[in-house]
Amino acid sequence: MQKRWVVKEVPDAVKVQNLSDSLKIGLPLAAILCQRGICTFEEARSFFRPSLEDLHDPFLLKDMDKAVNRLVDALHRQERILIYGDYDVDGTTSVALVFSFLQPFFRDNIQYYIPDRYAEGYGISFQGIDWAQENGFSLIISLDCGVKSIDKIAYANEKGIDFIICDHHLPDDMLPDAVAVLDAKRADCPYPYKELAGCGVGFKFMQAFCLQQGFDLEPLYQLLDLVVVSIAADIVPITGENRILAYHGLQRMNSGRLLRPGLEALKELAGLRSELDITQIVFGFAPRINAAGRMGDAKRSVAMLLAKTKEEAFDMAANINLSNSERRGHDTSITKEALQMIEQDDFLRNARSTVLFKDSWHKGVVGIVASRCIEKYYRPTIILTESHGKATGSARSVHGFDVHQAILACSDLLDQFGGHMYAAGLTMPVENVPAFRARFEEIVANTILDEQLVPMVEIDLPLEFHQIKPNFFRVLKQMEPFGPGNMSPVFMSTCVYDTGSVRVVGDTHLKLRLTQDGDISFDAIAFGMAEFYPLIQKGIPFDVCYSIEENVYRGNVTLQLRIKDIRFSS
Repeated sequence: MQKRWVVKEVPDAVKVQNLSDSLKIGLPLAAILCQRGICTFEEARSFFRPSLEDLHDPFLLKDMDKAVNRLVDALHRQERILIYGDYDVDGTTSVALVFSFLQPFFRDNIQYYIPDRYAEGYGISFQGIDWAQENGFSLIISLDCGVKSIDKIAYANEKGIDFIICDHHLPDDMLPDAVAVLDAKRADCPYPYKELAGCGVGFKFMQAFCLQQGFDLEPLYQLLDLVVVSIAADIVPITGENRILAYHGLQRMNSGRLLRPGLEALKELAGLRSELDITQIVFGFAPRINAAGRMGDAKRSVAMLLAKTKEEAFDMAANINLSNSERRGHDTSITKEALQMIEQDDFLRNARSTVLFKDSWHKGVVGIVASRCIEKYYRPTIILTESHGKATGSARSVHGFDVHQAILACSDLLDQFGGHMYAAGLTMPVENVPAFRARFEEIVANTILDEQLVPMVEIDLPLEFHQIKPNFFRVLKQMEPFGPGNMSPVFMSTCVYDTGSVRVVGDTHLKLRLTQDGDISFDAIAFGMAEFYPLIQKGIPFDVCYSIEENVYRGNVTLQLRIKDIRFSS
């Protein structure tokens, strides 16, 4: 698929030079930092050395005082409290963090609850509240959900059950009538950082509890491994406070201390042997933790994360890993079927959006299938299946296009929907699917720009190979953890060619040794780009954009270029 290359704007030359001088680094590195808003020595020090001392005061979160006071009251009165979380990675890690931190205080008076994805749906459910009442719980702490559950909280209030909501989703104008609603995205919340994951909000709640009660924070900091897993999996920006939490979470996971048994088991099952980073969490841990809820009971993920021994954790992780294998089977077969539906239909093949429905598709993987379809047909995509007599599914979008707004314009055809710019969920009567497909296509066709239908590679800087030196990469590595808001820098080099070692690996990938001037050369890997093999083998020069990484092979560590795209001049 052809991609468009977009080179970021060059920062102010004076700022770049000043930062280069003060940090004693080269101009390319200084320019990258300035692009990311790091233009002074002090800003660079905070960026490269994230400190837990720089975490914001948790009481800046609106309602935090009410939340802590209600929790302390419950502790003193020996009330039974229920830790309630969503079934995804953010929800289950949130529950594991808050439950494990509070359990020594509440002992037998605390339990956790994860709703069934299919029987109860997303977020707080009436069934969950009924279960809490039947089992004598008078306080529920909801994590990664609840900020829109006005009717559910009213129902709980009628039953004498209080709620403390810890959420990070954008609320509606009206908030639930809970004891406290902790959400930095509240319009009236003065908290200076708005991008916490749900687990991050739970962490801030526990931090405030410690500060008010004078407890040592170190036991809470030991749970930062859970926070970084949630940050990585929920694709929140790794900036500001999230960068601090992620940095120290990864340090704890990689410090040589005993890794949490559940994560250690997942690491082994995922075949991860090097130091853990955000990418490995996203692709190694997150799909497996999510699979528990997609293919069964998400409580299994919480139990695995809370396991005390590796033996106990490994049994649970192995079970979840089987669920992930089952999920992959559904994912692969449904994706193949979906792509065939597009390819065999003239209208769908030439449309500017994709809306597909089949009643037998597995509800747990429709979002993944939508993302897979976008890899082949780059356009806003909705995959629907049938559940409880309704057409329900997931939407995914392309860079710069607000799929939530496009769905909003079809809301009269829907029973319910929710989400954000790039992802959404929706439910409608099955008979409305044809009308929805036509309306959605009309809206997308009239609003999407031609350029938004071409995948983009965002390039930080042009770079010459001779500028890639050991110290250059050492500074790059210190910019980790990489993720949204602080992506691994992408460089562009022109007129490069292979030294004669290019070969196809795994049928679709290329392994190369690239040089620019015949002197300095680097190993490179280009996934899914075997189509370029004939031209590269002929020695024809080309332009390339790439990130720089370490490659570990048989104990040897070398620099490798991970190619994002290749472009020949003609």
